[in-house]
Amino acid sequence: MTQQPLPRSGYLLAALAALFWASSGAAAKFLFSSGINAFELVQLRTTLATGIVFCWLVFHDRSLLAVERRDLLYFVTLGVGLAAVQFTYLFAISKIQVAAAILIQYQAPIFVALYTLFFLGTKLPPVVFAAMAGSLFGCYLVVGGYSLDLLEMNRTGLISALASAVTFAWYTVRCEYGMKRYPPWTVVFYGLLFAAVTWNIFHPPLSAFLRPSGIAQWGWVLFIAFFGTVLAFICYNEGIKRIGATRANITATLEPITAGLIAWLLLGETMEMWQLLGAALVIASVIGLQTSKTPAKSG
Repeated sequence: MTQQPLPRSGYLLAALAALFWASSGAAAKFLFSSGINAFELVQLRTTLATGIVFCWLVFHDRSLLAVERRDLLYFVTLGVGLAAVQFTYLFAISKIQVAAAILIQYQAPIFVALYTLFFLGTKLPPVVFAAMAGSLFGCYLVVGGYSLDLLEMNRTGLISALASAVTFAWYTVRCEYGMKRYPPWTVVFYGLLFAAVTWNIFHPPLSAFLRPSGIAQWGWVLFIAFFGTVLAFICYNEGIKRIGATRANITATLEPITAGLIAWLLLGETMEMWQLLGAALVIASVIGLQTSKTPAKSG
């Protein structure tokens, strides 16, 4: 049994997912302020994203649509979980500060690590725990957690943010399980498909498509569907496949940093010294993760 470095491409893909999610979060804030609610946006993004991925697979490689009947229940539960991830996060940022919602959601690596450790019996090297602690504390600083009064915030929003952390962790570990049998494109497609079915059952079917009006709203909806959903989840799932659920989830904590960078570039917002230090800590933690090694498969 030899030791080999984990592929750096996995970290890059997880970081790209964080970038896409961060940019779509800013777009979602615009849509909320213009009258579209979280229920409608989730239905729009999952339905459109499903259609985009389906068309790509039909013209690119139809074999990726094939799954075994015995795995249908897995994909249904994955899709319901994905629907919950997207709704709980969007609902949270519609009720509480975005910074608070991000801070709470990115406790997900803790749940992923605990699941990996206690349910899968996988021993994680000390560098993973160090990186997790560093990234979470860095995330706390980046979003200005030191100035947030969580106890005074909307309780429904806080509970929804915590639910987004749990469901995001659950989705991550279930994706890793599914990709032992199927390619990432297949897992993403069926996850999105059943997420879309879920939100077309709980919300009047396709009714959200009547809500956007004008080029600006439709442009941001399509942006979220393509970049913040299709590309983000493809990159994230590819990252999970290459470096594992725990490392991919920790790397995704780069999202608050990319959100801050976008705000600086587009809105002229500045970051305080503590936020800059937090950003440096998250980046250092992700770089530190890349120094760890994994046993090569024997055989």
